[in-house]
Amino acid sequence: MDSELKEDIPVHEEFILCAGVETQVLKCGPWTNLLDDQSVNRPKLLIFIIPGNPGFPTFYVPFAKALYSLTNRRFPIWIISHAGHTMAPKDKNVLTTSEDTNAQEIKDIYGLSGQIEHKVAFLRTHVPKEMKLVLIGHSIGSYFCLQILKHAPELSVIRSFLLFPTIERMSESPKGRIATPLLCWFRYVLYAAGYLLFKPCPQKIKSLVIRMVLQRWNMESKFSLMNVLEPFCLANAAYLGGQEMMKVVERDNELIKEHLSKLTFYYGATDDWCPKEYYDDIKKDFPEGDIRLCEKNLPHGFIIHFYQEMADMVADWLKDDLSKI
Repeated sequence: MDSELKEDIPVHEEFILCAGVETQVLKCGPWTNLLDDQSVNRPKLLIFIIPGNPGFPTFYVPFAKALYSLTNRRFPIWIISHAGHTMAPKDKNVLTTSEDTNAQEIKDIYGLSGQIEHKVAFLRTHVPKEMKLVLIGHSIGSYFCLQILKHAPELSVIRSFLLFPTIERMSESPKGRIATPLLCWFRYVLYAAGYLLFKPCPQKIKSLVIRMVLQRWNMESKFSLMNVLEPFCLANAAYLGGQEMMKVVERDNELIKEHLSKLTFYYGATDDWCPKEYYDDIKKDFPEGDIRLCEKNLPHGFIIHFYQEMADMVADWLKDDLSKI
């Protein structure tokens, strides 16, 4: 994609109080409030991206921009953070709604089940009931997409793309076998190390480190990435990771069977979080499903360098659905 074209695409940042927790939402396109916009030009569909872990939406902006352009800029694309993975800068207002003020507190909101309720609460509060939805989940975001279909059947989800889906046997995967002892048995050591290392670190040093990393990755970001080095956010990401290892065990075949016609699975050929055998197993169990194996050698973390290739594929898969809207 041409660099001038990228700059031409508007992305609006909001921090919203969702279920009592500050939540970063990045909105690609000119539409920022779908509920208040009653004009004939209001889009009929929202593309909703749920990140992996850690849930930092900023890293998904290049992918969202590429997809927005490929879908002819007809529909908004929103990216949501996970609860507790982002904090609003001191100079940024946190928006609230009457629905959120009256919302019941979500138990263990930073954990696996709480994160699902957090996404459902956002969609119910900030998206019109009649609006069609396309869900895109990456890694554990794929698990959240499936659970949204289960817990919020009233939402009008027409398609759900599960990219490099960690939806089963996470602790048994090659990466999971390494991560499980760290996240489940030694997580308090990780918490302490994070606080000792990053809490006293001056903001200028943190900014320098982030700029160096972005430079190395050949990435630019107009949105703050300070949360990447914020101990509170890192602790919540580690806590969620530990729950993933313990609770994402058996694939929910009944749920998949019920919604198979609207699901697309995309597995990596060399993905240590969901190895090829997981693809082979689900393909055997659901031979009629839209279950694909990557032929482009894309990595699990495609969002850094391979967002354009992934956006090209998703846009192609969406053509038929969007042509009917």
